[in-house]
Amino acid sequence: MRGNAHVRFGGRAGETERPKGRHRASVRPYYLKVREGGRVVSMAALIATGVALSGERRVLGLELSPGNDEGSAWPRFVRSLVERGLHGVRLVISDNHPGLVKAVDEQLLGAAWQRCRVHLTRNAQDLVPRSARSMVASAVRMVIEQPDGTSAREQLDRVIDSLRPRFPAVAELLTSAEAGLLAHFAFPEPHRRQIRSTNPLERLNKEIKRRTAVVGIFPTRAAVLRLVGMILAEQDDEWQDGRRYFRPETLALIDAEPEVEEVVPALLMAS
Repeated sequence: MRGNAHVRFGGRAGETERPKGRHRASVRPYYLKVREGGRVVSMAALIATGVALSGERRVLGLELSPGNDEGSAWPRFVRSLVERGLHGVRLVISDNHPGLVKAVDEQLLGAAWQRCRVHLTRNAQDLVPRSARSMVASAVRMVIEQPDGTSAREQLDRVIDSLRPRFPAVAELLTSAEAGLLAHFAFPEPHRRQIRSTNPLERLNKEIKRRTAVVGIFPTRAAVLRLVGMILAEQDDEWQDGRRYFRPETLALIDAEPEVEEVVPALLMAS
């Protein structure tokens, strides 16, 4: 399969047939109710999408996993994508899912990890009183909106120093998340807005949620895979017929440009 530039991991879903090489990948889980063993259980649909070096967006994979097994499900899912041909991933975009970041680090060697800035902001807001949530969101936004990695790191240091006296837990979170939060600055400027969150995958998840809501409780796992797989196949066809997500000439800059600044690579993306 062709090399991939970016991959997003997100809402849990069923497998697709072709995880081609990607520049970026996105991953995120989506939860569904399924009858199994005489009980109604929560299952996560793991979904991965990617952007090839040609600039095309593609659906890479779908897999179901019990809702309480997410930590071990991600390594299996990533391994299945690699076994089916996923290679050459430059960046993975995702939330900080249990097991996913470790799987990216171990199985997608050479890929950087961008932590979804939307989910990180929500994580930070959960650590402060309601009255301070807007301030925290604005502080993270000021870091992300900087023109380059050096400015972003300097701004992040200022934010951390200002928050530490009142909200030490937020300061600690941002300190530990620095590499993942700023990973997108190592990529071409035209790409950065699209690769700093899993929002594109969130929109796909909303469509899956809308079309699965009429079912409510699925009778079997196979029923989930049939419906969600069909939705993903339709989306994949639409992406192929539409315009390219990135221009190939901008994707070529990823490997052609010398390293202007080093952002410590964390892991592959997944939402």
